[in-house]
Amino acid sequence: MLGYWDDPEKTNDTIDNYGWLHSGDLGVMDNDGYVEVVGRLKDMIIRGGENIYPREVEACFYQHPAVQDVQVFGIPDERFGETVCAWVQVKRGQQLDADTLISFAKPLLAHFKIPQHFHFVENYPMTVTGKVQKFKMREMMLTALKDAAKSR
Repeated sequence: MLGYWDDPEKTNDTIDNYGWLHSGDLGVMDNDGYVEVVGRLKDMIIRGGENIYPREVEACFYQHPAVQDVQVFGIPDERFGETVCAWVQVKRGQQLDADTLISFAKPLLAHFKIPQHFHFVENYPMTVTGKVQKFKMREMMLTALKDAAKSR
């Protein structure tokens, strides 16, 4: 890619002096030179100095037989900077709660990667093209947590 059409500022922000395009994707290269995309830089959660990739946490919960879908994202936290939150869709006819998912994840994930907040939903906020809007989920979760704190 040579640049964005008629947008030199965006081109300068995205393409470095050596011609490399910085897409914001995070990847891991294996010994054979194959790259696997493991997440997006802007989606990465930094909890107490530890980097957490939502895709890794989501992959863990997809292994649970009652999970239909899961979306993981960070929310602000006074102590750790950010904390992990998961919105979960449960398969029709199945029962699931946060304690069950935490117990399931303990042998599979480092303790700091296990979500501190779970929210069980039937659907997610989406764009008209069908893309999940994690920023809206984050806003909705923060509002719900503030409302819960007020009612205590």
